[in-house]
This record gives sequence, structure tokens and C-alpha cells, in this order.
Amino acid sequence: MTDTHFHGAMRWPLPAEPEPQAGWNNRYFLDTEFTDFRQCQLLSLALVGENGYEFYGERTDFDPAWCSDFVRAVVLPQLGQSEGRAMPFAALREALRAWLVAVPGDSGPVLCYDYETDLALLRFLLGGPLPRGWRFENIAGTRNPERRAAYYARHGGEHHALHDARANAYACTG
Repeated sequence: MTDTHFHGAMRWPLPAEPEPQAGWNNRYFLDTEFTDFRQCQLLSLALVGENGYEFYGERTDFDPAWCSDFVRAVVLPQLGQSEGRAMPFAALREALRAWLVAVPGDSGPVLCYDYETDLALLRFLLGGPLPRGWRFENIAGTRNPERRAAYYARHGGEHHALHDARANAYACTG
């Protein structure tokens, strides 16, 4: 069986009747791309839910002069491939807020991140707190590195926020 949300990746096993406290179907994996570690400006952001719901957006009004050589060579060429997902910062903020509000807060959603800068950029983009009911989980030490590598080997896309978020979701759900 394949999961179309992970582009043909093998579907991870889920219990028939997930228990709400077990964390199934309520984790959302965050990843961002940004200009540089010193002059850090958001380029793109993705949230991938283990339930299949995804958010992806790219910022069009960043300063290219702030991009590191790595970002110019690896990240920027991957942008612009998602129809209708590139927008100015203010529009990206509103799109993300609308998407987050649509996630039921009573389901106990968990924002999973592996890098503090991703979390800081998300908070900056929102310009305020996450909607009520969200919790945080640092997954840096809990991802399965073999599953993450297998995802990239099959689908590529490393250093693209949406692909990285999908790879993290796949690596944490197997």
C-alpha cells in the first residue's frame, strides 16, 4: 500500500482505533528554508501532518543578497515549483494562520520540529502564538535516520522545506 501524501512511500502502520493520547494523526512536522545562519530571513515553510494534511508556502519578498552560497546553489533552484504557493510575507502569514486555525485544537495537535531556527521562523512569521491547543515536540533525537535517508533516496528534494518536512514525518512514523 502506498501513501500519496508521501509520494509513493510505504505507508507506516497505524492502529485501527488510535487513542488520542497516543499521538496518532495529530503531529505536524515543520521545516523551513532560510537565507543564511547570520542574516536569517525565511524563504519557505512547510507543515506536514501525519494525517496527510500539508501546508507549504514560499516567500517572494526576501532579500537575495542575504543568501549564502549554499542557499544560492541548493535551495533557490528548488523554489517556484509549487503552483500558487509563492507570495509576499504578509500573504504567507495570512495563509499559514488560516491553515493553522482549521486544525482542530481539541485534537491536541503537536508541532514537531528538529531545529530551533525553524521554530523561531515560524513564530516570527505568525507574529503571535499558535492557536490554542498546540503543543511542541523536538524530534531531533527521535527520527529514524535510515527511514529519513530512504525517503530522500526514493524521492530526492533534500533542502526543500516540503520534502524535508515529509522526510521527517516519514522518519518519525515508522
